[in-house]
Amino acid sequence: MYFDAASTAPLHPVARQALTAALDEGWADPARLYRSGRQARMLLDAARETVAAVLGARADEIAFTASGTQAVQLGLLGALTGHRRRGAHLVHSAVEHSSVLHVAERHEAGGGEVSVVPVDRGGRVDPAAFGALLRPDTALAALQSANHEVGTVQPVAEVADLCAAAGVPLLVDAAQSAGRTDVPAGWSLLTASAHKWGGPAGVGVLAVRKGVRYSSPLPADEREGGRVPGFVNVPAIVAAAASLRAVRAEAERENARLHALVERIRARVPRLVPEVEVVGDPVRRLPHIVTFSCLYVDGEVLLTELDRAGFAVSSGSSCTSSTLTPSHVLAAMGVLTEGNVRVSLPYGTAEADVDRFLAVLPDLVAGVRAPLGLDLPAPEASTAPVSLLIIDALGKRCPLPVIELAKRIGEVPEGGTIAVLADDEAARLDIPAWCGMRGHEYAGEAPAADYGGDRGTAYLVVRRTT
Repeated sequence: MYFDAASTAPLHPVARQALTAALDEGWADPARLYRSGRQARMLLDAARETVAAVLGARADEIAFTASGTQAVQLGLLGALTGHRRRGAHLVHSAVEHSSVLHVAERHEAGGGEVSVVPVDRGGRVDPAAFGALLRPDTALAALQSANHEVGTVQPVAEVADLCAAAGVPLLVDAAQSAGRTDVPAGWSLLTASAHKWGGPAGVGVLAVRKGVRYSSPLPADEREGGRVPGFVNVPAIVAAAASLRAVRAEAERENARLHALVERIRARVPRLVPEVEVVGDPVRRLPHIVTFSCLYVDGEVLLTELDRAGFAVSSGSSCTSSTLTPSHVLAAMGVLTEGNVRVSLPYGTAEADVDRFLAVLPDLVAGVRAPLGLDLPAPEASTAPVSLLIIDALGKRCPLPVIELAKRIGEVPEGGTIAVLADDEAARLDIPAWCGMRGHEYAGEAPAADYGGDRGTAYLVVRRTT
């Protein structure tokens, strides 16, 4: 199960269709006047209009970059250069993406000044604390719409009002929220990344409001309004725009569903696993991200065990997980920086997938901790019913799979699911028939591999009160 959408989302079906079509229709240079060039230009202009409409911008304010990171870097450097007469002071939160931090380091090394706004234990800035750091020589402020690692939504509108009153432009990194939620009001510059919403990798968005001073930090180029040099990837941009529109249309329904699944993880993990803390703001958060930290656990080791069990999740900072440095986000929040797991659900995640994750997690954590010989309290799972039970009846002839089902169905609560793994074809008839006789719900079949089996079929049964 792929639970790492915050790193990159699976390619949306609409993006795949649009990309395939645009490879045939939009391959030419959109700056040329011959027919194929004009056709590519029309596709590019239409994509720009679509992205602008979703992000609440004008089409001529949108420039396409090679990535979200490049969009952030160009946005920061261009705005700082454009406002150099005002001063060289940059303000940003302590939990920004590494692309912001790296530009801030370069800016400081070049003689500029940087102020960092702290966050609370939930990862959220205090607007008043942010506003207090704005000065007459502040050239630019930066605040993400929502955190990449823990999902906390920032008070962008309130901070934007304070920046506007001080005459300071505000860059908003909307990489995690674009397409999923409404774009916050008040931004001067906005950045986003297509692969975060299900578009193809290699497409970033940089929006600069009309009237905001911007001077490209790169040599002049006539492409993308002079902000981004080089030949644009029209097919990828078309696919990015099409998927952004599709995802935004689906967002209200899908966000509610994913929010409920994440809420289940937030509520259940602390009860299933001892010595664990769920981090991030519990209310003001993105619908698809949840991060928890396990005491006495190496996060990378736990990720390996989860991968063996069929779950792709992430650990550490979303942008520095390949390094050995602790997460700057968790450190700024003052929470445990080791043993953290970030689960970020892609669109379409099934309820059964989340239940299976919750079913396997306690034993995996216990296995990682076992060599330490710690005497930890038993998790709730030892005394309370689990919402997903897997019965391995592989190699057993019917009626044994049905007998095992009948004996153990009481181990799940009302509405809980049992996956019976069987490779006897008679189970395909007997299990649905048993459900009909006993008043339980037969929920269909799935590959046994989805539930840890090496062959056969998983027959899904939902317990109903009889």
